[in-house]
Amino acid sequence: MKQSRKEFLQFLGYTGVSLGTLDLFGALTSAFGSSAARIRGLSSGIAKDEVVTAPGISAQMLISWDDPISKDGTLKFGFNNDYTALIEHSSKGNRAFLWVNHEYPSTLFLGTRSKSKSMQDIEKEMKSVGGSFIEIKKNKKGQWKVLKNSLANFRMDGLSKIPFAYGQKIEGVDYAIGTFANCAGGQTPWGTILTCEENYHDYYGERKEGSREILPGDLGWASKESYPPEHYGWVVEVDPKTKAGVKHISLGRFAHESATVTRAKNGNVVVYSGDDKAGECLYKFVSNHPDSFESGTLYVASLAQKKWIPLDLSKTKALGPHFKNQTDIYTYTRKAAHLAGGTALDRPEDIEIIPGTAQVLIALTNNTKKNNYFGSILKVMEDGDDAASLSFTHDTFIAGGEATGFACPDNLAFDPKGNLWFTTDISGSKMNKEPYASFGNNGLFVVMKEGEHKGKAIQMASAPFDAEFTGPTFTKDGKTLFLSVQHPGENSKSLSELTSHWPEGGNAIPKPSVITLQGPVLEAITS
Repeated sequence: MKQSRKEFLQFLGYTGVSLGTLDLFGALTSAFGSSAARIRGLSSGIAKDEVVTAPGISAQMLISWDDPISKDGTLKFGFNNDYTALIEHSSKGNRAFLWVNHEYPSTLFLGTRSKSKSMQDIEKEMKSVGGSFIEIKKNKKGQWKVLKNSLANFRMDGLSKIPFAYGQKIEGVDYAIGTFANCAGGQTPWGTILTCEENYHDYYGERKEGSREILPGDLGWASKESYPPEHYGWVVEVDPKTKAGVKHISLGRFAHESATVTRAKNGNVVVYSGDDKAGECLYKFVSNHPDSFESGTLYVASLAQKKWIPLDLSKTKALGPHFKNQTDIYTYTRKAAHLAGGTALDRPEDIEIIPGTAQVLIALTNNTKKNNYFGSILKVMEDGDDAASLSFTHDTFIAGGEATGFACPDNLAFDPKGNLWFTTDISGSKMNKEPYASFGNNGLFVVMKEGEHKGKAIQMASAPFDAEFTGPTFTKDGKTLFLSVQHPGENSKSLSELTSHWPEGGNAIPKPSVITLQGPVLEAITS
């Protein structure tokens, strides 16, 4: 039975109390007990092969790898789901479209593990990555379900022909074949989706710096069909209406974790993106127009100078001797960023903007080479509270470690009330081992905006074995959190030595899936 916030608080025993001044977490503490309400217990070593949620929050399955998303069954949900983007299209709040990234294939679970892959094996892997676009509907019980017969559903994958935006050419061609390594992303003010190509080098390799030699990718796709590495590592803009995409050159080429969009004070769009590798940089693109990425300036952050440095031949002299033209800079953005003086960071991953401000949060996951095992969340405050500003201040928003109860922050999201939620990404090979033993499996955390527990990381869910939560996205009313469960059982040596059987249990092979979180405690926190 659906409860209003007032009814829920009355259920907790808080009758006759002003809802505007009530310390909600105090109410939860009284109802569920101190440890359950603060959820500290979940951060101290939960290691179960299931999704464990805080009291008052429940998880439901939405969709899993290989589930059909078309009436004839030919379109299948891809592997290793990551970022999600929600487009609600009903005034009743009961229908929506959901975009889901698919980052990388598992040769074990796809059945393509072979020293000599066939073209059929490679095409199977190609079809498992990219992204899925599905229509979903809330049933009478309030649970979201996939509309498998919706004509809106489509896939984009490693075989899709995707042009470069605005007729630009890379390696003499105005299009690329495929998108893959799709990690996080963003949404534009004009209703399209940005999906980011992260570790693209695993597929068709990467050019050896200073030469035309290509260092091969781990998956070996180039053994059957070779495409230039420079065709990958971009941000892809997907239009749900046309079911087509374009690759944007102006946003730079690197291991894009995300592409978070906001507006400057003059209305022009600004896109923030992190390069997910230890020692790489933080970027932003400031457009010359309010609804286009066609022209503008790409900047790299220098934390030492507290400035955004333009990666522009005409503005930064250090770039001149090393690049032929602006497209060359965009194509080899990492090289340009370091030459220009960009700050090397500890794996800058997802980025979110504090609602109503020009204050930017960046998840710095870790940097084990520098003995930074637990990571932190960096806060960048743009001068003048303007996203287009060329100067900023910065500070650590919250640091990981045993004192704060989390390690390796990754994906970020704000709920409608302004509380920060984030997921963690302890490597599957290091999970439940030192120095991460005390943290258990990866988790989902909330940092409350106000109240007694303001600024503290509180664990709300724990992931299955080897898995991480990714792509947290809230509905507008805050009553549902969409969450990807990525790579459960990724450390399995063989199909007879599985490290996870989630979600089906028994002897089933693990399946990456998207789940929804709902419940009175979630609603009480977010709405």
